Amino acid sequence: MPTFHEAIVDATGGPLLPAAIATVQVNIGLACNLACLHCHVESGPKRTEAMTRETLLSVLAAVRSSGAGVVDITGGAPEMHPDFRWFVDESLALGAQVMVRTNLTILLDEGHEDLPGWFAARGVHLVASLPCYTQANVDAQRGRGTFEGSIEALRRLNEVGYGQRPALRLDLVYNPGGTGLPGPQAALEADYRRRLADDWGLTFTRLLTITNMPIGRFARDIDRDGRLAPYVDTLAAAFNPATVDALMCRHQLHVAWDGRLYDCDFNYAIGLGADDAGGAHIADFEPTRFLARRIATRAHCFGCTAGAGSSCGGALA
Repeated sequence: MPTFHEAIVDATGGPLLPAAIATVQVNIGLACNLACLHCHVESGPKRTEAMTRETLLSVLAAVRSSGAGVVDITGGAPEMHPDFRWFVDESLALGAQVMVRTNLTILLDEGHEDLPGWFAARGVHLVASLPCYTQANVDAQRGRGTFEGSIEALRRLNEVGYGQRPALRLDLVYNPGGTGLPGPQAALEADYRRRLADDWGLTFTRLLTITNMPIGRFARDIDRDGRLAPYVDTLAAAFNPATVDALMCRHQLHVAWDGRLYDCDFNYAIGLGADDAGGAHIADFEPTRFLARRIATRAHCFGCTAGAGSSCGGALA
């Protein structure tokens, strides 16, 4: 089986290189009210890591200097960061589109109940994890009671216009419950629309499918019964050259909570930093140098190129 780098060279004639910095993705902290089995950054209620105000200011400077049009805020549950609301407003003040990756249930917790209206007033684009439309599957991945909380949070978001008004985008994220590849995104979206509407009267903007990456908690879980190596082989065998142009690592800068630079959230999760030509820390970021780097890859990258592809924005091909 070829390495991921070899597969890229065979498909494109050269190494994986960046194309642009359209998005600055920021993992502002690892604290979360959930501890999901598929969480590749292993966030949870006991994690305390959080980006400092100084580093957040460096991120804003990078948004300005790179000309990125999107600030993608993730975690953990990013809403739990003490500077979260300030950072959203500062990002909007730069003219960027702000995208927040939410687990939904955090919107029900004390101190966060007003966020649906707060988000709506600012036109924040929400990307919400909902790995299935059935209670059993969601609770198995994310913990008992998570599905019920997610449905209530979606109801509150619908009430303020999310998923109903074009300006208030509410995307849902599906990932498989095990080691299979996601089904066709369009077909899954149709299933989600029908079931959420029929069962709960809920609407959303679109569905994004994401492949489970063979790293973190998920990798340890499937390795216990010998499924990790076969899963990586499955991903490699499903390599699709048509996904390469749209790979998220080619179009973004990822900043970890400590300010270190990565090609993507998955590389951050395994400590695989961006090429030093781009600067090891956001305080040293310079767009031209960052765009001159070679993207760091390992076997887990096959997860983004398998089948229809996978990214923070869903299927790629």
